[in-house]
Amino acid sequence: MGRFLQISGLVIGLAGLVLQICITIPASMEAGRSFLGSLVFYFSFFTILTNIGAVFVHTALLSSTGYARFPAFAGPRVRAGVAVAISLVFIIYATVLAQLWQPQGLFLVCDVLLHYVTPVLFVLWWLVAGADGTTRWSDISWWMVYPIVYLAYVLVRAPIAGEVPYPFLNVANNGATSVAFSALAVTGLFLVLCVVAVLADRGISRIRSPGARPR
Repeated sequence: MGRFLQISGLVIGLAGLVLQICITIPASMEAGRSFLGSLVFYFSFFTILTNIGAVFVHTALLSSTGYARFPAFAGPRVRAGVAVAISLVFIIYATVLAQLWQPQGLFLVCDVLLHYVTPVLFVLWWLVAGADGTTRWSDISWWMVYPIVYLAYVLVRAPIAGEVPYPFLNVANNGATSVAFSALAVTGLFLVLCVVAVLADRGISRIRSPGARPR
């Protein structure tokens, strides 16, 4: 089951990312961005970066060649961290972003694949085969670096590019107070998911190995 979920996640994740870039770049250039600007725009989404991380995890663990290319993504700390981040992708999109626009055609296909299907497959895989009881509470500090650095990047880029990937981070439209509240709420949710991940990892380890002592 674990390998099936992993292969499915890799195939669907790659398909979603490739399809998304194939339709995003032309649409972005039609909107007035340069090719380079369109690439930067594509890679400025937390969803895209996190799905790329999930693909790297699957690739690193499915073959020796993949492991040689992406060894850092094979470790339990990164596996759990990606599970947390991609859970955030699912939750924020389903509860906030899905209400803000109605994608059609291939954009809808990409939305479903990258916001719903790949997160569910990755988290299921992690629960079935990726979690091994080795995560520590100190890992949370490492996982928190990702959303904080991403947030800093978005806020620094916003006045330069005149755009943000997510509307709730738009200071020009919403004001600094609203953006600060949104950022704190999302960061707080990420922290809660980190705690849940550590507890889940330890719980799964105990179920697999009754009597095992937590690290």
